[in-house]
Amino acid sequence: GTSLICWDQPVRIAVCGLVSEQPVTLQASLRYEKGALFRAHARYRADAGGELDLERVPALGGSFARLEPVGLIWAVEPDKPYWRLLKRDVQMPFVVELEVLDGYEPDGGLLLARALHELHFMPSGVRRVPVREGRVWATLFLPPGPGPYPGIMDLFGLGGGLLEYRASLLAGKGFAVMALAYYNHDDLPQSVDTLHLEYFEEAVNYLLITLRLVKGPGIGLLGISKGGELSLAMSSFLKGITAAVIINGSVAVVGANIRYKDETLGLTPPFCSLWVRMTTTGRASSMLMRPLNACRPMGRKSPRSSVTQKRGTTLSPHTGE
Repeated sequence: GTSLICWDQPVRIAVCGLVSEQPVTLQASLRYEKGALFRAHARYRADAGGELDLERVPALGGSFARLEPVGLIWAVEPDKPYWRLLKRDVQMPFVVELEVLDGYEPDGGLLLARALHELHFMPSGVRRVPVREGRVWATLFLPPGPGPYPGIMDLFGLGGGLLEYRASLLAGKGFAVMALAYYNHDDLPQSVDTLHLEYFEEAVNYLLITLRLVKGPGIGLLGISKGGELSLAMSSFLKGITAAVIINGSVAVVGANIRYKDETLGLTPPFCSLWVRMTTTGRASSMLMRPLNACRPMGRKSPRSSVTQKRGTTLSPHTGE
């Protein structure tokens, strides 16, 4: 049969009707929207009653080896090198196929059972609203009910585009969430040489003021990588921001200038670029283009300090003197 569940909810996997202490291999597979197949497998032994519950029984080997109730989901790896599992269309679920094979050979054991799980990204009652307002490209996700709701703006990192899977799931927790694109999407800039905070300010004002669906006095920011760096800059310069969660974001401006009105947060000179090379094992090796002792951080005063900043100056991104 097919069971329905959201991606961020735990999946209970259990097998019954096996022989006492029967060795089996459990295998999970799902197909990415662009065609790549992701798979994981683990070896188990049934209990004396012929039952196997992954919440109680550790894996004996395979893609992982320990007690991992949902290891078959998080451990999936692509059959093509260097592919990353992303959800592009949140209105369509990932379909995970679970198989139980006799013995410890994932490619050759007798198939004993099969089940399908549809892992959804649109919780029940969540509404998806495409936004094209002024210069802003975004998608708004609203939870069930009339509101108002606490508001969040979701920002991803380099690569650009409009990714919605985190925003759609958060809306199921009661938040009004705007997934915001800021480059490499439709008529937005295709590169990030300079990012202007006025664009993000326009999006904040639309979410907080124009819609009238968000509780005040401000919104929260959720940013990863470059989106985390932007969230810190927005929190420093813009009004209407009351919280920020940063995931793997830089505390310095790297890779692109950030500009607000006539002030620029520039790259730390000298910029310490990295050459990155992908090895045959899939691991990245890097080499500094400049020696480490050439990379000295520069200080700057906070834009919210009592010291008046000169107009048109370039601010170094590190705090402190």
